[in-house]
Amino acid sequence: GYIWLFRSLPLIVVLIILYNFSYLYDSLSLGIPFTGITWASYQTINVLGQFSTAVVGLTLVQSAYTAEIIRGGFLGVDHGQYEAAAALGLPAWRRTLRIILPQALRTILPAGFNEIISLAKGTAMVYVLAMPELFYTIQMIYNRTQEVIPLLMVGAAWYLVITSVLSAIQYLVERALARSERRSAVNSVRNNRVNQPARQPQEAVHAQLS
Repeated sequence: GYIWLFRSLPLIVVLIILYNFSYLYDSLSLGIPFTGITWASYQTINVLGQFSTAVVGLTLVQSAYTAEIIRGGFLGVDHGQYEAAAALGLPAWRRTLRIILPQALRTILPAGFNEIISLAKGTAMVYVLAMPELFYTIQMIYNRTQEVIPLLMVGAAWYLVITSVLSAIQYLVERALARSERRSAVNSVRNNRVNQPARQPQEAVHAQLS
């Protein structure tokens, strides 16, 4: 239900709803429902300010997409790998950490980094909260100077720098993962050769002519 809900709602709608949440509930309380016992109570307008609303809204929406990416990564691992891992007799957490997760990461990493890049670009949406992020600051400047296009080009350049850095990190992480997989494969082949019994030399058979 959670994943379905926040994948269905646009980010800008979630941000506006959260920012105006104080119109529905003027206070947020922590306690035992239907008993009147309240341990702590806070004014909603003080809890959900500009920054906290942006963080909560981006987290709710992006975590729904990230959960689907992780689920797809684990579903992409062949079922035989789960059976082979269970046959080793390892605890469940070790099976997941040592056998299943490295294989799932091959699918999770590319899509996961795409979501991180989308999150970096999605921060421009918080301008609706009048929060001084990059796009909102550019808007404030070109409203004063009337230099719309040059300042938008500056903003585009900054977003290109941010996404390029994230793409470079993705490349380095994927290359390190591929190198680790190759090293593991080489070590596995080497261990198999060491564990194989040495071949016994065959005795030469001499045919006797009568």
